[in-house]
Amino acid sequence: MLNTRHQAPAPISPQTAEAELVSRAALGEEAAFEAIMRRNNRLLFRTARSILKSDTEAEDALQEAYLRAWRALGGFRSDARLSTWLVRIVVNEALGRLRRRDAQVIPLDAAMNAIDPDTQASLTDNPDNRPEHSAMRAQMRALLEARIDLLPEDFRTVFMLRAVEEMSVKEVAQALDIPESTVRTRFFRARSLLREGLASQIDVALADAFSFDGERCDRIVAGVRQRLRPPPPESSRTTRPRGPN
Repeated sequence: MLNTRHQAPAPISPQTAEAELVSRAALGEEAAFEAIMRRNNRLLFRTARSILKSDTEAEDALQEAYLRAWRALGGFRSDARLSTWLVRIVVNEALGRLRRRDAQVIPLDAAMNAIDPDTQASLTDNPDNRPEHSAMRAQMRALLEARIDLLPEDFRTVFMLRAVEEMSVKEVAQALDIPESTVRTRFFRARSLLREGLASQIDVALADAFSFDGERCDRIVAGVRQRLRPPPPESSRTTRPRGPN
């Protein structure tokens, strides 16, 4: 006689293949979707923040984008990278929020001239003259993040994906739906602007820019999982006593 009992799904581990996670999440397995979120949280948070320039708004946009991805997983085509597909969803969500709040994008010339004299002086300061190297690095990291926020939106997102997340030109082009030549041009101009005064220190600071700690990762995952669960039926919330017939 055949054994008709359903086998329990294999436990999820860091070695679980992406295709398996997508397949199981598309069937409604929340644990598989949580694994997808944790693998992509930092990349997607940095993408959202590069557009919205706000940690809080970036978290909100990321949670909303995950809900959209959860509902659309059944239509995901495995010929594309999951991370690229998710980046496009996050970019669309973040840009939608930007349009709704009618934010004004800072032109390139204005961004270059918006740095106050004290900040500009600290950009060109020689690190050898500072006694505390660790304090200097933290200061430069904050300065770098501020300069990234001042970049025009198109430059900022390309720079975040290419330099901070180290996505390839092809992956960025697919994620943002722009030509590869445009990615190269925007990245070169953004990097040239940011390297001004920072010289070789920019590469050291990039690893720490827009840090993504475990607490934020847990908070985003918990928020999405809570929103995935439907509210209880109306009948289970209140039970009215039945009157006499």
